[in-house]
Amino acid sequence: MTRSDDLFERARTLIPGGVNSPVRAFRGVGGTPRFVERGEGAYLVDVDGNRYVDLVQSWGASLFGHAREEIVEAAVRAAERGTSFGAPTEAEVELAERIVDAVPSVEKVRLVSSGTEACMSAVRLARGFTARDVVVKFAGCYHGHSDGLLATAGSGVATFGIPGTPGVTEGTSRDTAVAPFNDLEAVRAIFAERDVACVIVEPVPANMGVVLPAPGFLQGLRELCTSSGALLIFDEVITGFRLGRGGAQERCGIAPDLTTLGKVMGGGFPCAAFGGRADVMDRLAPEGDVYQAGTLSGNPVAVAAGLATLELIEKEPPYEHLEQAAQRICDGLGGALAAEPHVINREGSLFSLFFSEGPVTDYESAKRADHERYSRFFHAMLDAGVYLPPSGYEGWFLSAAHGDAEIARIAEAATSRS
Repeated sequence: MTRSDDLFERARTLIPGGVNSPVRAFRGVGGTPRFVERGEGAYLVDVDGNRYVDLVQSWGASLFGHAREEIVEAAVRAAERGTSFGAPTEAEVELAERIVDAVPSVEKVRLVSSGTEACMSAVRLARGFTARDVVVKFAGCYHGHSDGLLATAGSGVATFGIPGTPGVTEGTSRDTAVAPFNDLEAVRAIFAERDVACVIVEPVPANMGVVLPAPGFLQGLRELCTSSGALLIFDEVITGFRLGRGGAQERCGIAPDLTTLGKVMGGGFPCAAFGGRADVMDRLAPEGDVYQAGTLSGNPVAVAAGLATLELIEKEPPYEHLEQAAQRICDGLGGALAAEPHVINREGSLFSLFFSEGPVTDYESAKRADHERYSRFFHAMLDAGVYLPPSGYEGWFLSAAHGDAEIARIAEAATSRS
């Protein structure tokens, strides 16, 4: 028995499913999850001493790889001064300034602790601002685990085959309208029938695997929201600071009314944000009447790590390297899998592999992919020293620490896995 086996057995007696976030349990691919001892740049090392090229990178949070020195040092220095104050700090203002400077549509921003909290708060604000109830989301897009946004979610919910979840009331679900991603006509039909407060969308979904927006789809959402008085929310918890300093919205040239951020902006610490138009954000308490609060919002250690990360982005922009590395990895995978039906979707450095006969453009086509085949591929790559997302419904993530040696190792593992 490995140490991971032993730890998992111990964990299952204490923690539901043995993990603190469902996809980590390997239910989507089978087998025993690897318990991690440490991360080193592009690598993970498990408690049994196995070293893996890591294509999860804390689900996209580690843009510069694990334990980047400048980020770790900034967090340590901040912790030495105190870990939480429940009062404002200068560093919070500096992080807000950097976010506003980087993200095109954000005029004001509020810091929170998680992507779930950011999306939940943005939706509440949109409802308060518009005095309407209905939220439009897309099947397969995951915006955290708040009640109203779990309807037909992707990611962990997709992995477990759960269409929603017990514990969410019919009343809560009634105000969430779900449309297929990339189906603008379905969204128009919802707008024709219901009084919509907001549309929330991942501009590049990465929670049903990576799915690319069809030409004109995001612009169509922008026009629908503008003409109806609804707000457009871009969930950039994954794409923010990963597809570019200004996120997906900078890349596609479309300005949402509100944006949610997380992962990269916290440098691996629990730190997230939502922001947007000043007139909308000013409805938040204490300026306005829409309440939102958090004891650990703007936590000084997380803020310090976030500031160090955004400073690195400015000093050492990683995006050209990331995109080139992603293209090379996808080319290597494509060559290794040439004899098998497969699809690789990529936008910038975000990509994922589907064992599918046809294109994957929405949740339904993602579900039709051969996820059993993905499970076998996952374990073959794991045995060869490459750690992939343990679900066919997740994006794959690179860091600036992935170089020639890691790219070659991924290609070799894919080629020799049989």
